[in-house]
Amino acid sequence: MTNLLNQWNQMSLVKRIIIGLIVGIILAITAPEVAQPISIFGSLFVGALKSVAPILVFFLVMAAISQHKSGQKTNMKSIIVLYLFGTFVAGLVAVVASFMFPVTLTLGAGVENVSPPGGVSEVLKALLMNIVSNPVTALSNANYIGILAWALLLGLALKNAPDTTKTMISNFADALAQVVRWVINFAPLGIMGLVFDAIATNGIGSLGNYAQLLAVLVGCMFFMALVVNPLITFVAIRQNPYPLVLKCLKDSGVTAFFTRSSAANIPVNMNLCEELNLDKDTYSVSIPLGATINMAGAAITISVLTLAAVNTLGIKVDMGTALILSILSAVSACGASGVAGGSLLLIPLACSLFGIPNDVAMQVVGVGFVIGVIQDSCETALNSSTDALFTAVAEFAQWRKAGKAIVIPKK
Repeated sequence: MTNLLNQWNQMSLVKRIIIGLIVGIILAITAPEVAQPISIFGSLFVGALKSVAPILVFFLVMAAISQHKSGQKTNMKSIIVLYLFGTFVAGLVAVVASFMFPVTLTLGAGVENVSPPGGVSEVLKALLMNIVSNPVTALSNANYIGILAWALLLGLALKNAPDTTKTMISNFADALAQVVRWVINFAPLGIMGLVFDAIATNGIGSLGNYAQLLAVLVGCMFFMALVVNPLITFVAIRQNPYPLVLKCLKDSGVTAFFTRSSAANIPVNMNLCEELNLDKDTYSVSIPLGATINMAGAAITISVLTLAAVNTLGIKVDMGTALILSILSAVSACGASGVAGGSLLLIPLACSLFGIPNDVAMQVVGVGFVIGVIQDSCETALNSSTDALFTAVAEFAQWRKAGKAIVIPKK
């Protein structure tokens, strides 16, 4: 047994996750009722990641800011530009794809107990209110905008604190990072439980009626992940982008696909950035920030489903309006984390651009919930893996200018 455990631990995490994935699929297909208890592993894994992520972000950001020295360079400006540019391009790609492959919907599904925002101003207001949220409430509700704001303020206030105080904060951050590593080692069991639960509960056959819509949505997300993001990476680092892109998809995207939570994937991305030897002062801020404003997948979802509603109702769309939709979906997507329900509840906001009544728009949201098993998984995988990718791209671009070699670990 000891030998078996040693061999298991020596195997790479990705290989262990693939084994967990295969076992979960087999059990869901062959013995869904007998193996039902294993779904608890998925809930425990996501719960553990979600519980440790807020306090990890809080201490990491506070430690990074308090120990930041004047004149010390960070890449935050470049990273934020990449986040916003990538989200806008994603919305544009979705609009173009919807023109090339128009999709219509069979409306009639109902959505209960949901209240979409009334406009962009409401989305931005929710975002701003999250910034001034009580720090204890922000931590308990995993409000990362509020957590970032308080960590930044406390970090600035502690810049003149004694070194012993800064060391204590840094030690807390390191201890929480170690807890995260322990949790991530249970990813194979967690993924096994998550994939089992998804297949046993929802099945794959129920999505057949929405195959064309899913094809456009998932196709846009794959295009962003495998074409647009590599192009952006190549322009920045001037070398083959795919080793870095594929590593981010493998180490971050796979976990995010099954957890369906950018918040739960923050510790995974932190771990990936550490493996890539990135600056801790930068990624401790950029990764949680990316989980709130880097929303390429959400921009795609909003644009594709809105234009599917437009096509269904026979509304003509000119290129100017389509461009406005790209901008609106990007701005809305950046505020998606401030709205309960995320990207799907921002669809009525985009539909209002074309004069589509709210009751019809909410039926489109209902379609979104039906395909959410695939849509949300792919959306989160794209969003979260891009957080780590753009953080690495910004720093590697600086390395290139300084003549430092860029080496992507193959582990």
